[in-house]
Amino acid sequence: MQTSETIHPDKSIDTVLEVAPKAPGRATHVTELDDSYVIHGQHANLLLTFLESGLFRIKLFQGNKPEFKAATVAVLAESFQPVKADGTESPEAFEFRTSALRLIVEKETFALTVQTPEGELLMKQPTLSWTTRGSLSGSFVMGTDSHFYGLGEKTSFLDKRGERYAMWNSDVFAPHVPEIEALYESIPLLIHMHQAGTYGLFLDNPGRTDFDMRTHPDLFTIQCTTGEYDLYFIFGPQPKDVVGRYTKLTGRISMPPKWSLGYHQSRYSYMNQQEVLELARTFRERNIPCDVIHLDIHYMDQYRVFTFDKDRFPDPEGMMAELKKLGMRIVPIVDPGVKKDPKYPIYREGIENGYFCKKLEGELFIGDVWPGKSAFPDFTEDAVGKWWGEKHKFYVDLGITGIWNDMNEPAVFNESKTMDLDVIHGNNGDSKTHEELHNLYGMMMSKATFESLREQLGGERPFVLTRAGYSGVQRYAAVWTGDNRSFWEHMAMAIPMVLNLGLSGIPFTGPDIGGFAHHSTGQLLARWTQMGALFPFCRNHSVIDSVRQEPWSFGEETEEICRTYIELRYRWMPVLYTLFHEASRTGMPILRPLVLEYPHDPQVTNLSDQFLLGSSVLVAPVYRPDTEHRAVYIPEGEWIDYWSGEKHAGPKHILAHAPLHIMPMYIKAGAILAEEPLKQHADEEAASSLTWNVYASGGSSEGTVYEDDGITYGYEQGAYNVIRMSTEAADGGMKLAWAYEHTGLPNADRSFLIRIKLAGFVPAAVEGLQRLEAGVIAREQSAAGWAYDEPAGEILIRTADTPQQILHIRA
Repeated sequence: MQTSETIHPDKSIDTVLEVAPKAPGRATHVTELDDSYVIHGQHANLLLTFLESGLFRIKLFQGNKPEFKAATVAVLAESFQPVKADGTESPEAFEFRTSALRLIVEKETFALTVQTPEGELLMKQPTLSWTTRGSLSGSFVMGTDSHFYGLGEKTSFLDKRGERYAMWNSDVFAPHVPEIEALYESIPLLIHMHQAGTYGLFLDNPGRTDFDMRTHPDLFTIQCTTGEYDLYFIFGPQPKDVVGRYTKLTGRISMPPKWSLGYHQSRYSYMNQQEVLELARTFRERNIPCDVIHLDIHYMDQYRVFTFDKDRFPDPEGMMAELKKLGMRIVPIVDPGVKKDPKYPIYREGIENGYFCKKLEGELFIGDVWPGKSAFPDFTEDAVGKWWGEKHKFYVDLGITGIWNDMNEPAVFNESKTMDLDVIHGNNGDSKTHEELHNLYGMMMSKATFESLREQLGGERPFVLTRAGYSGVQRYAAVWTGDNRSFWEHMAMAIPMVLNLGLSGIPFTGPDIGGFAHHSTGQLLARWTQMGALFPFCRNHSVIDSVRQEPWSFGEETEEICRTYIELRYRWMPVLYTLFHEASRTGMPILRPLVLEYPHDPQVTNLSDQFLLGSSVLVAPVYRPDTEHRAVYIPEGEWIDYWSGEKHAGPKHILAHAPLHIMPMYIKAGAILAEEPLKQHADEEAASSLTWNVYASGGSSEGTVYEDDGITYGYEQGAYNVIRMSTEAADGGMKLAWAYEHTGLPNADRSFLIRIKLAGFVPAAVEGLQRLEAGVIAREQSAAGWAYDEPAGEILIRTADTPQQILHIRA
């Protein structure tokens, strides 16, 4: 028997109607509205707002009343005071001028063109269109000199030209390959660099958006399948300017607790209390620095969040007390799925208060995750976020100050791998479907976690780690790159992923060292630890059925290499911490692609296997097995081999010798890098001394150290120090000076050890200081004097830490 379904029109090819996309039509006139402009078209209008001279927002809308408020919480509208542009009209176009750029709207086609004040083309959007199904798309001119960066943690190489990516937070256990279009994070910021300058395009739409730099030879497109076309144009002219303006728009990190910059050890899972304590004791016995142990899902009672399994972890309080004595902290995993169980208090409270996600008709959304059938909090509602955050008192009362948010794309074990798209989020009275808000879910969970921890910790800084996020997530959490593999290819791929995350405003990032799934080897772990020790987030993590990959798991040689580079991270903590402070003030990444510092060097536009730590440390990891040499690109300037002291003048390529215990590293001449005495954890009391490594190379040099108490928010009230040291050539010798540019901490009773490398002369005297043996200067912190270490070619100076000082070094 057949029914009417047999003649459903969609089953007939002949009845399919190709509908041309809609367009705004002709631009007819411009009106001013508050601090904005409305460009009226025949079929739609554009809201134009200049947030500053080099940053404007365009929003497509229909009807007479545009919505001014930002589309999502990603945008910090209060960071800007809109500016007026000089508007003119010609027969062909409307034009808006600021001190930084010219925006031209062609009347006939509604095409948008952005030029420099001198008339050089920066951006052109020839078409803007939509379909009756709600999809919107803009096309932009792409030249042969175009390079693309940003877009968060996407796979493949640094330069995204020729690629296409989807912004749709996805739980991707496998495969992590260059062709995959969507991973856990969605950061819809595209940075376009070409000969005339650099600009960024940020599409503030938390539904699915697509960035296509592949399909058309001379155009790239930005498309959203639902929601609004709410686009921010961010002018450079340099890449650093784009990153700075974008992070002003979406926020910057606050200073994390210093312990979170230490080494983290994790596994899926450390199964019980005894294993955790033995792990911590082993780190201390082997003298491998470590601050954090992560607890994966097996610590919970049947995977119920805000619980401990009483069989596996019978005495969490006792465990935490012993870990505290060892200087270790616990970061437990917290997932959004709440087990459906009427006897479970968290589930009962969520149901009774209406805190879980529902369909429009009132049906509760239930999805399978680790606990089985589970409900999901609606984090778009402030009341739900507050409730969820308050539940973390369970952890805070145990002395836990860091939380790991996972599975928060949200991941669901169903066909779509996430929440049903027709789930309704309350969104504080502006309800929307999950399809429209999907990419916000993880960030809103981290926001609730961070804000509540900050409130509960009594002035102590919390640490939150998240897998999923959206633009602005940097305000609340660090990000790791998800479930990678113990493949050499994944180690290599981590470099451009973390570099583009940094360019996308998220500086506190890193991959799972050694790889999460599959099986590591000693050689891979050694090489990955070398690299990971200099990444902003430094965690070793592995899957449940893999071979163990703690630093000592592959024998003495691998253990010693891992120890050496983890120790380097801890000695370089002043360098890292100062870079985190810079990121909090300017938005600059901690780990940087060379193109950020050398945007006019054609050799670095797609250099994906090297990176800069700040601007002065060049790192070239070895990411292939059984490899003792690799090509390294040395950019302009003079660079000094960290291990041998050999000088290299760039730009040029060199072949670096890199046996297993060596990762090629180079310091830029003129840099000053500070070190502190080695600690086994961030809070350990250590000798009070600061070493300044001056890479003078015969010329001037400069370096800065930022320091605060590392744990509280006192720095927001001025409780921090900034010390700047410099050298300059003088009368065949050198003048060395330092000063506290800001003093907000109690005076430290410590000494400075200054090591001047490659000074270019043999010193005869240092005015005001006596000459001592080099060993005495290096070892004894109470010594005051100078020495010349002839074999090393270093001038050594030991002196008290004073508010300011000038020392003349005579040749």
